[in-house]
Amino acid sequence: MSFIKMLTVLLVGAGLLFVSACGDGGASGGNLVIYTSLNQDFVGPILERFEEETGINVEVVMAGTGELTARIRAEAGNPQSDIMWSGGMPTIAPNADLFATYSTVNEPYFYDSFRNVEGNLTRFTFVCYVLIVNTEFIGDIPVRGYADLLNPELRGRIAITDPATSSSAFSHLVNKLYAMGNGNPDSDEAWEFVEAFVDNLDGIMLGSSSAVIRGVAEGEYWVGLTFEEGPMPFVAAGAPMELVHMTEGVLFSPDGVNIVIDAPNMENAQTFVDFVTGYEIQTLIQENLFRRSIRTDVVSEAGGLRAMTDINAIEADLDRILTSRDVWLDRFREIWER
Repeated sequence: MSFIKMLTVLLVGAGLLFVSACGDGGASGGNLVIYTSLNQDFVGPILERFEEETGINVEVVMAGTGELTARIRAEAGNPQSDIMWSGGMPTIAPNADLFATYSTVNEPYFYDSFRNVEGNLTRFTFVCYVLIVNTEFIGDIPVRGYADLLNPELRGRIAITDPATSSSAFSHLVNKLYAMGNGNPDSDEAWEFVEAFVDNLDGIMLGSSSAVIRGVAEGEYWVGLTFEEGPMPFVAAGAPMELVHMTEGVLFSPDGVNIVIDAPNMENAQTFVDFVTGYEIQTLIQENLFRRSIRTDVVSEAGGLRAMTDINAIEADLDRILTSRDVWLDRFREIWER
């Protein structure tokens, strides 16, 4: 059975989606168990090709990044998975002790800033964070960046999620702090902007990133804060939405594909990491799945994405993000609850 014709079973009470996929190549290639926070529409085309080309049978457990890393930690000593696929570096890096040392053969083709300098944290794709606007409802209200979100005309019309539970919302908080603080996320200017922004939300905070995208697509909200990949299928289908890359600056945030320490199917896990970071799959991801490739030899504007050279990219210090995460979240929560 191909991955497209997969059997899905909801594990009641565990909050996990278990997907069984048997490759057309049979069992000759062995097995592989993948934990992932990516959605089914994204992983399906990739896993189908992986199974067909390798004969490896894949099983997938889908849940949030935090839930999956906690599960891997609980299974230490008797691992039940081989691969942790996806998860942003601010979430994955603090759990680096869970992953085995491995350097893919594709590493020389990666952008320098996305190299596996740690030895056990392979980057898979990278995400940039954007604003989405409903072009039918926004009218002539300008939205070019974060500063425009303080416009009183947008009060109560901006959709976000909780940065304490959503990786995209936390990344937007980091992006705001660096962009509006002129590179200093702890500056008075950065947090004064956050306070004004929260005030203009008028108490609105949605439960998920998908709710942000749907809310803007349907016109309930005029602007949303999300990640580039999420709304692209809506835009491609003709929804009245436009992506805005913030003029003040956009963070490029990589996610990972990492091998679990003592993975039961170690050789197959290494094969998978090489496969998904290879030119063919990275091109598929860029052109058809709306994510950005970490390879320098894949055209950066393929798939309708804005060329990287047209985006005001800014950098953030990962170590600083990791050490400041709880402090920033507590400060945001304090502002929110005023």
